[in-house]
Amino acid sequence: MVELTIDGKKVEVQEGSMVMHAAHKLGVYVPHFCYHKKLSIAANCRMCLVEVEKAPKAMPACATPATNGMVVHTCSERAVAAQKSVMEFLLINHPLDCPICDQGGECQLQDLAVGYGGSSSRYQEEKRVVFHKDLGPLVSAEEMSRCIHCTRCVRFGQEVAGVMELGMIGRGEHSEITTFVGRSVESELSGNMIDLCPVGALTSKPFRYQARTWELARRRSVSPHDSLGANLVVQVKGDEVVRVVPFENEEINECWISDRDRFSYEGLNQDRLTTPMVKGQDGQWREASWSDALQVVAHGLMDVRDASGGAQIGALATEYATLEELALLARVMRGLGSENIDARLRQTDQKLDAALAGAPWLGMPIAALDTVDRVLVVGSFLRKDHPLMAQRLRQAAKRGTQISAIDTAGDDPLLKLIARATVLPAALAQTLSQVLIALAKIKGVEVPAALAGVQADATAQQMAQSLATGERVAVLLGNAVVNAPDAAQLAALAQSIAQLAGGKLGFLTAGANTVGAYLAGAVPVQGGKSAAAMLAEPLKAYIVLHAEPLLDADNGAQAVAALKAAEFVVALTAFASDVTDWADVMLPIAPFTETSGTFVNAQGTAQSFKGTVAPRGQTRPGWKVLRVLGNVLHLAGFDDETSESVRDSVLSGGVESRLSNQINAGITPAVAAQGQSGALQRVTDLPIYRSDALVRRAPALQESGASRAPAARMHAQTLASLGCAPGDSVRVKSSTGAVTLVAVQDDTLPAGAVRIAAGFAQTASLGSAYGQLQVERA
Repeated sequence: MVELTIDGKKVEVQEGSMVMHAAHKLGVYVPHFCYHKKLSIAANCRMCLVEVEKAPKAMPACATPATNGMVVHTCSERAVAAQKSVMEFLLINHPLDCPICDQGGECQLQDLAVGYGGSSSRYQEEKRVVFHKDLGPLVSAEEMSRCIHCTRCVRFGQEVAGVMELGMIGRGEHSEITTFVGRSVESELSGNMIDLCPVGALTSKPFRYQARTWELARRRSVSPHDSLGANLVVQVKGDEVVRVVPFENEEINECWISDRDRFSYEGLNQDRLTTPMVKGQDGQWREASWSDALQVVAHGLMDVRDASGGAQIGALATEYATLEELALLARVMRGLGSENIDARLRQTDQKLDAALAGAPWLGMPIAALDTVDRVLVVGSFLRKDHPLMAQRLRQAAKRGTQISAIDTAGDDPLLKLIARATVLPAALAQTLSQVLIALAKIKGVEVPAALAGVQADATAQQMAQSLATGERVAVLLGNAVVNAPDAAQLAALAQSIAQLAGGKLGFLTAGANTVGAYLAGAVPVQGGKSAAAMLAEPLKAYIVLHAEPLLDADNGAQAVAALKAAEFVVALTAFASDVTDWADVMLPIAPFTETSGTFVNAQGTAQSFKGTVAPRGQTRPGWKVLRVLGNVLHLAGFDDETSESVRDSVLSGGVESRLSNQINAGITPAVAAQGQSGALQRVTDLPIYRSDALVRRAPALQESGASRAPAARMHAQTLASLGCAPGDSVRVKSSTGAVTLVAVQDDTLPAGAVRIAAGFAQTASLGSAYGQLQVERA
């Protein structure tokens, strides 16, 4: 530690800290633009000049190391004169257009110009003009003349997002921030550049000219889109959400959010269902009162129960339904005598439920991802499925953490991997077996008898060697493993690897409330059917909560067919369009911005939130609708007056004791499944902006490159074996349907695979994400 004095106050900071860090520790504000606590030090704005005794000139606080006995003055006459001089230079070429600037009212330059700027300018020459840049549908760079070249956006791309999409060209006053040869910005974290920009150069394109900052009410919330549970500030004008920005929480999302969290609010204004609707016997939809609609629902469910038994009623929910909604849905189902409830619509292996000892979770705090020294990630499109967890691992890799990956598609994770195996989906178990065998030999442990004939290749040995030398090891299972047909086998192998390496097994859970679904009882127990079973063997009645089964289920076409064949289906949904084909009653329930609720994230933290705007039309919070439905059905246990009482009943007794990644399944010989002759194994990714109903309706996200139309992506060797060339139209057939797509060469895929995205109506007819496909030239 070193001790220094700032403005007459003594402070101790760690050796190597800068004067700026010491000032922050004291609570002393030093004006700055280029400095940011999460970015490297650039020292190029010079606004933080301070007086250091015995120094010949003013020094930048962000880049001056603190030393023992140093005496610093941040607001002396000399320091203020230097800061005012810098401000005068910054304003020489800056357009004085604050009244029309979208950043007005929340601009650092505007704020500091009040304190350090002159009342008039001595500069009489023409100001420079910088032509606007098109950075894509999310980030606006229409007024780059306002840029002060702090390079925060450039450093963010390189250091946090992991990709240098913006850079600086030119020198002096000819400097410009731009993209490479006119490319757009497509990072899944790009919106954070808007928050970082201290002026009006980079702004939110969807929010542009929608409101002034002083018109907005600010309300805290939690993101529903992935298992991180990023903390949000939802900004509201009137009764409409107009912007979403991060709320800093160092333990969860730090000060960042993903673009999916930031821009999905646009979907709140699209395709909303605002009135209960009942389908008549003539097939026409008619508006109904809440009481009438709930009576229709009650009669429909009771008729099926009385005629066929409660086991013929099933409930399908999503992993972004709140804890309260899932808990009350489970009460309704069990009150009707059914255990058929599932919120994991993409999961296919029913053996996994029997193997799990408790609710699967990350196995450690999210912040601990910064401190692990060895990581094996299995079956995850990490950047797209969990963008901010990928960011934490990216920072860990920079500090020396060794990260290995076993996956089915070689997408660039934008972090250093010391070993990688990209294999066919059916070969994941074999690859994990090889790593386990190699690790057992390194540790001198007996090889499991079921794997006696497995030989580890060089990549598996490299992964095992890395894991064996670690002190803090994590084996993380992604969505592609959890949803795989052999998920229980994969999890058992991963558990054995983690145990041999002395590390922890973790699940990168898919949804904002996947852990909450287990806690709320929204998973099948005591012989109840899973979502896959409910849809493979259709039931007579269904309750569907928030889900759009065509796009949210593993086999969307099969799901819709099952719902259409049912005698009675009620949909509790915020959106209408994907429901009208198969539902008999539509009940408008609130999205996360219009209801109170709780999400339990991957580390098992329950985060509650309030509604940020009033529900639209006759929309009601889902938990209230389910509670009243329980009353209409005359079921016991529906007396809760608040969402908090529902939450407390679920979380009573604590969460930690109910979390467990213990896998009670034996390891069986890893034998790759034999495919049909000439068939290709399907590799299925769920694009980041097709993951849920709200995101799929956000116009700006759907215009981005990540939501481009699905294609048939194949390795060059696979294309050649089919007699196809990139750009050809190909006919892709499965046992359930066929589609025509454009062939795209993708050499990151293993030979013998075809990668086709899920989450699109165009590809839903192909059925399961883990099926086999025939491909031929169209």
